[in-house]
Amino acid sequence: MGYYYCACLTGILFSCKSLTEFQDPNTEPSVFILSLKAGGVGITLTKANHVFHFDRWWNPAVEDQATDRAFRIGQKKNVFVHKFVAIGTLEERIDQMIEDKKKLSNAVVGSDESWLTELDNEAFKRLISLNKSAILE
Repeated sequence: MGYYYCACLTGILFSCKSLTEFQDPNTEPSVFILSLKAGGVGITLTKANHVFHFDRWWNPAVEDQATDRAFRIGQKKNVFVHKFVAIGTLEERIDQMIEDKKKLSNAVVGSDESWLTELDNEAFKRLISLNKSAILE
């Protein structure tokens, strides 16, 4: 089984030959290893159907964005997400913190953006307006 690797250190992913080869329907099944940063720059990996997170990140949205590279338009397979966490380590504490953040977020705003449609005009204006105390004179 072949493997491909693509890292993105600056937030900008330039031409990545490995990506084109991986996505080619004529290549054998393979493994594509991406840095978390590379997984967040809008690439499409519809050939992938397993996503493995080895190094957990503090912000669950960053991981979700990396996972979404496989959940794209054109995906025809079920996608499975695996998160590796070593017991008793920093990663276990990060995992617990992520779960706590998700619970808090769901309790405050719910699991989708429908709460925005429930706001009246004044509440929506307060939500998106700049706090006057934050303005420097």
